[in-house]
Amino acid sequence: MESGMAVMKKKTKSQSTVTSKKTGKAEAESAVKTVLRSDCFRIMNEDGSVDLKADPKLDKTLLLNIYRHMALTRAFDERGMMLQRQGRIGFYVPSFGQEAIQIGTAATLEKRDWGFPSYREPGLFLYRGADIFSMLCNLLGNSGDLCKGRQMPVHYSFSKLKLFSVSSPIATQLIQAVGVAMASKISKTKEVAISYCGDGGTSENDFHSGLTFAGAYQAPAVFIITNNQYAISVPLSKQTGAKRLVDKAVGYGMPGVAVDGNDVLAVYLATKEAVDRARRGDGPTLIECVTFRMGPHSSSDDPSRYRDEKMFQAWAKRDPIKRFKNYLETKKLWDEKKEKSLQEELKAQLAEAVERAEKQPAPTLEDLFDDVFSELTPQLKKQKAELLYEGELRGKFENTSEAFPL
Repeated sequence: MESGMAVMKKKTKSQSTVTSKKTGKAEAESAVKTVLRSDCFRIMNEDGSVDLKADPKLDKTLLLNIYRHMALTRAFDERGMMLQRQGRIGFYVPSFGQEAIQIGTAATLEKRDWGFPSYREPGLFLYRGADIFSMLCNLLGNSGDLCKGRQMPVHYSFSKLKLFSVSSPIATQLIQAVGVAMASKISKTKEVAISYCGDGGTSENDFHSGLTFAGAYQAPAVFIITNNQYAISVPLSKQTGAKRLVDKAVGYGMPGVAVDGNDVLAVYLATKEAVDRARRGDGPTLIECVTFRMGPHSSSDDPSRYRDEKMFQAWAKRDPIKRFKNYLETKKLWDEKKEKSLQEELKAQLAEAVERAEKQPAPTLEDLFDDVFSELTPQLKKQKAELLYEGELRGKFENTSEAFPL
């Protein structure tokens, strides 16, 4: 038999473990409440319920379209990560948990408006009508890619949809957006430019330059900060000493609002007001969407090395898709039968697009010299001939994921 002291030690150790687990969960919940405090605009409660007075009562067709594209965005992300893990593509950047921001903002835009996304907004492309097949061809870097395999995976470009090419250097798209917005103001086209960056992007010079000019010239621009609390592994506390990133709006002479980024209704309403302001000629707006990056920074990242798993568990309770689904079910617009049908449809749609995309051949060597000069210079003609000759000696160029060893 064990001595009384031994039993007491075991009991104390067990109690300590339980207490530690409870403390960890409590700290994670407290951290969530700290960033989602009362000054953060929201419509839905965490279970998807809404006070009748606060319900915006949006059109049924709009609500269902928003939900469909949120589900599509997640399904696309899941397929992208799966393709990378299977070695079929070299790199992927998921946006798990940030679907409400992408779709809630995209739903406020008109066709004439301009979008300047970061590399974590696949939903913006999908909502604006980007072809899934073309997006997959970008991931594969094949001849079906509109950029002919010259861009990194997830760096989509759809100029016909007025969506500028994604660039890796963060926040560069903000100054581009302001330039387009200023052109719109001068030409009186009433086109609005919306741009996106993360919390880390607010530490870049381009963020400051873009918002300075937008404020000074009252450009019809909307700036979305996706505050997912980490710039890869750097926490928000190392990005700013301000209580809110949106506090920066005051210094640039524009209004700003912090929004619950997992509440698609709140994101939509805040962005709609900002877009309407810009179109009326009332100037730019800064919107901070507070959320959490539920996946890795990219397929090359291991977030467990710098983030507590309990943070994931705490934010999983606030999943933007589940939250909005509960809202739709409460309004009798959605049920499990419709959900099953949608998931099956999306799965089949993605499977078919992947199969077609993987059959596309690699870009040719000749493609490297296209789309820059209307007529090649003598030097480029010589380089092209030398490259093609070398290609013949080395054999056929193969399209493999090794092209992106990231």
